[in-house]
Amino acid sequence: MFKSRSEGNVVYKCSVRLFGDSEILEMEFQPHHKGSFLLDLICEQLDVQEKDYFGIKYVDPLKQRHWLDLSKSLIKQVKDIDPLVLSFRFHFYPADPMRLSFNGKCLLFQQLKRDLIHGRLYCSVGEAAALGALIVQDELGDYDKEIHTENYVSNLKLALRQNLELEKKVMEAHRKRDPGQDIVTVYDEFITIARGLETYGIDPHPVKDYRGTQLYVGINFSGVSTFSIGKRIQHFRWPEISKINFEGKMFIIHLTYTVDREVKKHTVGFKCPSGMTCRYVWRCAIEQMFFFTAPNGQNPQMFTGGSFFNHSKFRYTGRTEREILSESLHSLKQSSAASSPTKRKASSMPATPSSPQELLTDIRYSSLPRSNFSEPLGHLTEQAWNHENGVLETVSEENRRNNHEEPPDQIGDFYPDTYNPEITEIDGLNISQATFIGDGIVPLQTTAINNDDSSALQSKSLKKFSLLNAFIPSFIFVILAMSISAIFILESDSEFFAPIRNWPEMNSLRFQYYEPLKEFLASKIGSIF
Repeated sequence: MFKSRSEGNVVYKCSVRLFGDSEILEMEFQPHHKGSFLLDLICEQLDVQEKDYFGIKYVDPLKQRHWLDLSKSLIKQVKDIDPLVLSFRFHFYPADPMRLSFNGKCLLFQQLKRDLIHGRLYCSVGEAAALGALIVQDELGDYDKEIHTENYVSNLKLALRQNLELEKKVMEAHRKRDPGQDIVTVYDEFITIARGLETYGIDPHPVKDYRGTQLYVGINFSGVSTFSIGKRIQHFRWPEISKINFEGKMFIIHLTYTVDREVKKHTVGFKCPSGMTCRYVWRCAIEQMFFFTAPNGQNPQMFTGGSFFNHSKFRYTGRTEREILSESLHSLKQSSAASSPTKRKASSMPATPSSPQELLTDIRYSSLPRSNFSEPLGHLTEQAWNHENGVLETVSEENRRNNHEEPPDQIGDFYPDTYNPEITEIDGLNISQATFIGDGIVPLQTTAINNDDSSALQSKSLKKFSLLNAFIPSFIFVILAMSISAIFILESDSEFFAPIRNWPEMNSLRFQYYEPLKEFLASKIGSIF
């Protein structure tokens, strides 16, 4: 990191790598600048309109990757990095990339080309040849038999595992392309093929399942996926995910889904290489989920994760994709209304553009990408956000016809219920005049008691009740009961408790707390005797 003093102000200098490793921007910032300042400066120089999809990456001295927090001080996040080298990348790959501007498509093309070259955009040989031919079209233009002779693509980097067979297929596909196509057509075709792949927008994170099998977790606009040997083996859609958390090295996903009109819950856990890596994966999942599912980001959302001893907080700031699309639709309606003034004058009612929220029903969010690389491109499904309850739900034909049905459960820790402690009435009845029996609320008897002594005695007995005295024994009892139950389950060899022992939480408890504590106690007791 370089800094210089000019007129009493400290100026820091950094290098920002673009999508090509040789493309570097030299930037300057001051100590009071936040991460958003640097992102705005880069987008201004590159003439980027859709800056909400982009982010800045860096690697700390421990070789851990991070996304720059745009709402926090820039220098505090990168103060230990020297030399200061950052990377400008797509943070959120758009669900519908065809809505991007020409400059946005150009940058997405470069990002996807980089993903293909580095092996993140995994695909079959045929798809790699089609993508490679479009890269050659962008680099060399139309095929010319007099210029393009022999192996004319050998000097171009087209894929991670590039060989002679792939290069032959690329050249064959390049020869068959129609001449005279403009660059927009090339970008659109490339992005369309890449958008249909299962690994579109995936940044793989190495993890292990409960069996110890090596997997990779990837997160994009459709949800969380796991991959093994380049093939997706699991896919958890955002509407099915009720909570995302981490405990130590365990990345945990809580699922809630409906099978035969019965709501079921399931927990899936993956072990990351380190606790720092697990926290990074958790934050990436939180950011992707909020950006692609929340209606807006007007009120910064605080997310908490981790265990009691490893607590982590993250505040999301910025716009969501729903806001971006809503704004573009609104500007489109305004421009179309301004372009036809004669029609507005002829109308008996003043022309008012429709609300963008009404047009959002036409927006399709992609569902599962292809389960097989060789199958046709997957169709798009719909998702919607329930504005009143803050929940994710799948919008089907039946749901559109029956909007009065009850929504699914709340999102849990992400969007907690808006409980107001100042509310003291239930259906017109003061809470002080109600008693709780079981799960119901039953009003107390309103019959007058003539005996003043009985009333005073009852009032005196109520005043003697202490919440602290009732809470402490209950808390101790619950802790003891849970501890004894956990020890019994962990030490038991019964097959009846085998499913419980395989829970990610139980595995985390066993290997991070229970086994070390047992070994410590055994060593201490052995040293005494």
